[in-house]
Amino acid sequence: MDRTSSVFITLVCYNLILIGVGLWARGRNRDVKDFYLAGRGLGPWVAAISASASSSSAWTLLGVSGAAYAWGLPALWLFPATVGGFVLNWFWVAPRLSKLARAEGAITLSEVIAPISIDGKRQLILRIAALIVVFCFTFYIASQFEAAGKAFESVFELSKQNSIMIGAAIVLAYTLLGGFWAVSVTDSVQGMLMVFASLALPIVSLTAVGGFGELADGLSVIGGLGSPIGTGALVGIFFVLGLFGIGVGYPGQPHVVNRFMALKDERALRQGRIIALGWATIVYAGMLLLGLSARVLFADLGDSEQVLFHAANELLPAIISGVMVAAVLSAIMSTADSQLLVAASAISYDWNLAGGKKSDGLAGTRTTVVVVLILATILALVWRADIFSRVLFAWSAAGSAFGPILIMRLLGRSVSSTATLAAMVTGFGVTVIISMFPDTPGDIAERLVPFFLALAVAFSGGRK
Repeated sequence: MDRTSSVFITLVCYNLILIGVGLWARGRNRDVKDFYLAGRGLGPWVAAISASASSSSAWTLLGVSGAAYAWGLPALWLFPATVGGFVLNWFWVAPRLSKLARAEGAITLSEVIAPISIDGKRQLILRIAALIVVFCFTFYIASQFEAAGKAFESVFELSKQNSIMIGAAIVLAYTLLGGFWAVSVTDSVQGMLMVFASLALPIVSLTAVGGFGELADGLSVIGGLGSPIGTGALVGIFFVLGLFGIGVGYPGQPHVVNRFMALKDERALRQGRIIALGWATIVYAGMLLLGLSARVLFADLGDSEQVLFHAANELLPAIISGVMVAAVLSAIMSTADSQLLVAASAISYDWNLAGGKKSDGLAGTRTTVVVVLILATILALVWRADIFSRVLFAWSAAGSAFGPILIMRLLGRSVSSTATLAAMVTGFGVTVIISMFPDTPGDIAERLVPFFLALAVAFSGGRK
């Protein structure tokens, strides 16, 4: 059996499992709380791995390994930056948000940052938050479909357009059927595939290099030990701080923190944080090691974000290579499905809530899922950009819009409606404006300046 046939069979079997999960989960959705939060009944394994997989996406498997290939050792700063975000979310945000969401009956992050008790402008806040979510996640989902295009293009030599359509159809099928239950369970399956890829391929690549000693020697010879953005202490500091800005954005990601709102109990939280940290350690360390090893093994790859595919094709048997491709598509779908649900909830739930009504029907919600997916697919077909930078743009925009207000609320401070609105618009708007200018080292301006400006605004309007 050749490699293409092996990959095809692996993907068919894998996607049949996903559709089966969607059919199973369909019967568990009785109302919007079930559809969006699995009835607040997620256990530790599903919550931890699904939250981890949905926060990591193709950006981790393709973007992080590609960054390590392109930058060399400076890319290792991505490890504490990203794992630090996991620590912040699971040890500080999760216990507080879980309790707060239960106490207030909140189903979405927008309900948390704009509770019923807020004065004045709640309707406007909810609707602007919905628009920000849809904007960020349409771009984010489009980036995932762009990655799907690279995967299918690499293996089957299909056009990127056809590849994007195939990936979109698969995600739509099980998300539409099963809602949050289907998304969380399938994300867990996908997360385990990502762990397998992050263990097997880096080990094989490092073995091919000859071990850590040979890896260090090889990087030294080809210039993989220095800075990817120039010289100078100040530039280096900005580069590192910019990468740590990725971790700062974790609390403001609606598709991640909604897992904390869906946790079953305190025991699920305690166990989930250990599982999540273990997952993050394996996956991020593995992808960094893969990129560094590939830098020594394979010179002059035209597209650094093809590192995983190239290494799998060169170093693994056909059937295992098929599993690697399935792992990449797992990363894509585990983020796209979660963001589809969050974008749909922003339109069909938060928008209605802003109008003073709560709808328990799912027909409108499922229609919204279809509309958002179509928009993201069109954007993916007409818009081209590297996965790493564009995912982080959407990540920073959402993190700066929602994270500062959420932090204030979890600190026990009540933020006025005026300050909430100003902070949200500041975080989002400044991120968009800065993105239009040339990149700073580590994108420090885009990732940190909007967040701390929004935090200052939220703090100024907060009270105990």
